[in-house]
Amino acid sequence: MNTHPVGDSALLIDTHDAMVAQHLRTYILRQSLKGLRELVPAHNTLLVEYDALLFDLTSFIRLLPKFEQLKRPAAPARAHDVPVTYDGEDLKEVVRLTGLDMAEVIQRHSSATYTVAFLGFAPGFPYLIGLDPKLRVPRLKTPRTKIASGAVAIADEFSGIYPRATPAGWCILGYTDVVLFDPDREPPALLTPGDTVHFRPSA
Repeated sequence: MNTHPVGDSALLIDTHDAMVAQHLRTYILRQSLKGLRELVPAHNTLLVEYDALLFDLTSFIRLLPKFEQLKRPAAPARAHDVPVTYDGEDLKEVVRLTGLDMAEVIQRHSSATYTVAFLGFAPGFPYLIGLDPKLRVPRLKTPRTKIASGAVAIADEFSGIYPRATPAGWCILGYTDVVLFDPDREPPALLTPGDTVHFRPSA
């Protein structure tokens, strides 16, 4: 793993894989390091924010090779069951692009176990890894200017859930009534990195 300083109180680690970033985050949290402020996983990186007066950066970097020697992935934090009505605007297009029939698209999407790799784009929006490779389709050539909240969508290697009405460039398979983000809830985001998600077809 390559590391890059970010200012004088953060380090960016290239993991080259969203799952590795998530496992590395869990591994670091288990070390209970003094001066560690926050860990921010992304697609291929993990940002480590720390108190420069308390954090031993040299010792921390020495921990990374030990992580690479680990064989077993970290256990997920929480599991979520998300009911989905598979009636999305792009379901037929995904059928065309994949060559699968509609029932198989739904079955493959709902039978996978997803892990929240990171949150981004909009508050509470989860980038979920674990999508069946046969369901990997490109983003829309022309994004929609607005879709309803709760849209369950796929693009490239990710699945995701739009927590609110926003523009959207992913292929929408269906919708859920699960509230992904509520500013009056603690914490506001339902999902956090490391959680697992199962989609359940509903009528």
